[in-house]
Amino acid sequence: MPTLDPTDARLLQALDEDPRASVMALSQRLGLARNTVQARLARLEGGEVLAPFTARLRPEALGYRLEAYMTVQVVQRSLSDVGSALGAVPEVLEVTALSGAADLLVRVAAVDADDLWRISEQVLALPGVERTDTALALRRLVDHRVAPLLERAAGGPDGSGSDGTPAG
Repeated sequence: MPTLDPTDARLLQALDEDPRASVMALSQRLGLARNTVQARLARLEGGEVLAPFTARLRPEALGYRLEAYMTVQVVQRSLSDVGSALGAVPEVLEVTALSGAADLLVRVAAVDADDLWRISEQVLALPGVERTDTALALRRLVDHRVAPLLERAAGGPDGSGSDGTPAG
């Protein structure tokens, strides 16, 4: 993954504010040459800095009104196999390996409680899964965000370095 400089951060801030902005509009807004913006965007897209568009899509819009987090304990040495198997379950939105008592944190989307039961049973039946624990997500209080980090990286108000964190 490429390292972002303040110009990259400013470019990403502009895209965050207007995801449909053209290369020309971005170059005018940032005071950069069109070719510079185009080259930087290509590098950021190719370097996995930008997540797929579907990361912005809310499961509720597709009828999955219930979201839950499952912690999963896995048989030793089965972590990658279980991770791959979870990736094949359509309702699994995200899987994160953890340190501590649980091995995986799995974010799932379900239509309703019965659907969540079905998904839980499917996860528990995967070879290598020892135990699961499920918690319903009641309300998202802070949406996924990186804008404050971009502001810091771009040298904005939080990027002054007063907290010891470099601006880029």
